[in-house]
Amino acid sequence: MRCIIRLVLLSLSIGLSACSIQPWVQSHERAQLADPIMAFEAHPVATRYINHVYEAREAARGAEGSAGGGCGCN
Repeated sequence: MRCIIRLVLLSLSIGLSACSIQPWVQSHERAQLADPIMAFEAHPVATRYINHVYEAREAARGAEGSAGGGCGCN
């Protein structure tokens, strides 16, 4: 019985140690994420315009991350 209690306490302590809050990105790594080469698009204005045209033609308003109801109206 003591062995089971010890095993439960050990598993609880290991489980609780995994619940600590740590930032995913360290402060010295944020500069690398802000580098322009890390952007999704090379030309964000052109990509936004293309997405706008796609949403208007396909009546998929809101499909590319913008807000909308899907009615195709602007």
